[in-house]
Amino acid sequence: MPGRCRVIAGLIILVAPGFALGRQDNRPGDRSAPRQMGGVARGGLPSVSDLIKRFDKNGDGNLTKDEVTQPPFSRNFTRWDSNQDGTATKVEIAEFRRKLGIPVEGTASRPDRAQQRTGIARAKLIIPDVNELPRIDRETRPSQQARRDSAFVMKTRRHTVNGDRYVILTDHTEPGYLRPLQRLAQHRDGMILRVENLALLYKDPNEMTKVRTQLKEAKVRHLAISPRMETYRENMLLGIWELISTIDDDPQLDAYPGLLLASSEEEFARLIARSISHKPLGCRELRPFAISQVPSTQELRSLQKSGILRKLFAQQDRRTPIFAIYGPRATDAPRLPGDLVWSYQSKGRGDLLKKFPDPAAREFEKASLLIMHGHGVPGMSCGVDIDAIGEKLSAKVVLCGSCFAAAPKKSDLPRMRQAPGGYSFEARDAFALRAVDNGASVVFGHMRLSQGFPHLFPVLEAWMEGRTVGQAYQELINGIIEMRDLKSGHFVVSESVSDARPPQNILLYVVIGDPAVQPLRAN
Repeated sequence: MPGRCRVIAGLIILVAPGFALGRQDNRPGDRSAPRQMGGVARGGLPSVSDLIKRFDKNGDGNLTKDEVTQPPFSRNFTRWDSNQDGTATKVEIAEFRRKLGIPVEGTASRPDRAQQRTGIARAKLIIPDVNELPRIDRETRPSQQARRDSAFVMKTRRHTVNGDRYVILTDHTEPGYLRPLQRLAQHRDGMILRVENLALLYKDPNEMTKVRTQLKEAKVRHLAISPRMETYRENMLLGIWELISTIDDDPQLDAYPGLLLASSEEEFARLIARSISHKPLGCRELRPFAISQVPSTQELRSLQKSGILRKLFAQQDRRTPIFAIYGPRATDAPRLPGDLVWSYQSKGRGDLLKKFPDPAAREFEKASLLIMHGHGVPGMSCGVDIDAIGEKLSAKVVLCGSCFAAAPKKSDLPRMRQAPGGYSFEARDAFALRAVDNGASVVFGHMRLSQGFPHLFPVLEAWMEGRTVGQAYQELINGIIEMRDLKSGHFVVSESVSDARPPQNILLYVVIGDPAVQPLRAN
């Protein structure tokens, strides 16, 4: 990357703090531990080693959900299992405790406010170059420190699609949606396939076979999936992965996907119009602006990612204004040095940034590239209320890595009691949908719990190299499929599932946008 002008213009990027690799929850999950266990004093917490000894029935040194059946530990299992592979290791449980300020050796205390004020509990802020971050696959795993900081990138690779046809798959019936789709199909020299209900397609084997056959006969290359708002749900997306991973015999996705979605007929028509008129963006338009959420003196991953990308953009002679939002437990957290850096001290979780102060607001309004890191729920990303983003986005491409950035209005999965970071859920728009309505052409997000930078950066990198929306999306999902060794028949979540954080969560990344659009011009 040094010495070359990498094209990233017109982007908005939000990056979560690597949640699934170490979930952030501001409550100590083990606080209801039994009064006596493994030699621990009455009222104290057992050590991680004692937990393993107590519940490890098969003696493999790890824990599974079937082994951990005793409350309150059973309620914490999914939070221990940071990579959602069904096994909680000693390292994962220890990491979970460290992030909550709970000593691994089994005491219930966390660093007190006096320690935080004196800086004793402050984590170190290390800013590596992006090319120093390790690339991870099934054979290469991140170090404990890299996992703690989400300072790594998942390896992806290209997977050839042999077809050359543009296909739109939709369950829309209203003319206000079908007319724009017909214009797009004509513009792409493509075709439209209609089904009754995309949310239920995976339940009908005959219909799945029919659609799969149609895609094979059409020799699909780019697949635009356009659900109705009420059929945009988790199992709809997972059902699509089931469909296009079985076009041939390998387990990979065999088409370049993208979703077309907006909140109304008018906004949908505008999205399609922007897709048709879109031109790849060049390096001259690059004006980055970074936003980071810093919840505590121990949680600096988001701030680190702003620093990493600032160094990257500096190599392209681009300045990066940074706006950092500090939580009540982060008053003594490190600040990034340099000019064009502002901070906002929030008073609590409900104290969201609703308006940028000057002169940060002026820099924000000029930005073509907005980069955000932090927690998220519908209506909020990284401590910023979605109403603060503005009604008109100058940027047309959005990468949003915070949790619930692309949450559906109705979910197929059990409701979570609380989001990462301790945030409560409200019936508000997801950031991705609001971004589309406000003028974005392409939005990357996640329906539930995002892993953030390690999965987001490969998408950005692929677009920087000139690949289409759908190519980058396919490479990400295929990388996850390969990493987790997933196969057909295991994508969709069972209706009987009681786990609000099932393993399939990792596949719920969303790209809203025409899959044939090339966001950035390669250099």
